[in-house]
Amino acid sequence: MKGFYHLGDVATSGVERLVARALELRRGAQARRFPGRSLGLVFFDPSLRTQASMQRGAARLGLELVQLQGGAGGMWGLETQDGVVMDGANAEHIREAAAVLGRFVDVLAVRAFPKGKSLEQDFADPLLEGFRRYSGVGVINLESSLWHPCQALADWTTLDQYQVPRRGKLVLTWAYHPKPLPHAVPNSTLCMAAQRGMEVVVVHPPAFGLHARIQEHAQDLARASGGSVRFTSDREAAFAGADVVYAKSWGSMDAWGQAEREAALRAPYRDWQVTERWMARTPRAKFMHCLPVRRNVVVADEVLDGPRSIVIDEAENRLHAQTALLEELFASLENPTTPAGLSGPSAASPNAKSKEIYS
Repeated sequence: MKGFYHLGDVATSGVERLVARALELRRGAQARRFPGRSLGLVFFDPSLRTQASMQRGAARLGLELVQLQGGAGGMWGLETQDGVVMDGANAEHIREAAAVLGRFVDVLAVRAFPKGKSLEQDFADPLLEGFRRYSGVGVINLESSLWHPCQALADWTTLDQYQVPRRGKLVLTWAYHPKPLPHAVPNSTLCMAAQRGMEVVVVHPPAFGLHARIQEHAQDLARASGGSVRFTSDREAAFAGADVVYAKSWGSMDAWGQAEREAALRAPYRDWQVTERWMARTPRAKFMHCLPVRRNVVVADEVLDGPRSIVIDEAENRLHAQTALLEELFASLENPTTPAGLSGPSAASPNAKSKEIYS
């Protein structure tokens, strides 16, 4: 196991091992230490849970930490396109930046959100792909345009912690937000639950579907795991009998980069807020959200502060899941023979056709 771009890069048995180890760490097990090894953290976008949990996880493993921030006062602006005349704002090319950082650290972890201007460019994941291509070391995806695999790993850990059945029902519901948000978390939540073998229902207004290729990939994962995936705009039917309600907002692909049109599309759906009235349709369900969350916009206080909300445990599990992940990655550097079960992608992984899936 060299890097971690997408949860589907890991065989399901390997994910299960990471989750089991994360729960051991949560119960107080000591992490293995790797003296003299180093981890680079590169954040081009804001972070609270991801940044703090990676720092703490690295400390638990005794790693030397190199942390860089993009933007003003941080790293130079990076160019990702080849063959361009670099006479604009970007002062450095990803080819040199990634290659140099790869000489300084053993593993790199990178967060880079979509720019929100071009759907084609954003879904090509240029910064993450650049670091993966040119750094020469394993790269952990800390959230990109397409995926947030560390969140997905923590979410699987949380589902197991709360003994949510493998064949349980998870509802991923779109929620209103004053601005368009990336697709990485909903993509990852959908595919994580499908890979786990759950009955997954994605409920969203008509203009807010997920990318067709992501939907196809989730269906492939569900077929391989014995789960199911369906999409609907009927909230009443979707929520009924759920074991988990996972709320998240995301932008419309129909209006990508068009702020006024996007605002007009989402304006009629301010009532798409998770309230106790909606949760009453599923009396046993736990409430999950990746955080940060806008109170009384995405979810009502009564739900977020209520007994069925498990968002704080979910957030804590970022630390334990990422510690388990780092432990596995650095152990593989000590012993290049990858353990069986973490040796490759899941049966329905998109890797074989990754260049064409999201174009």
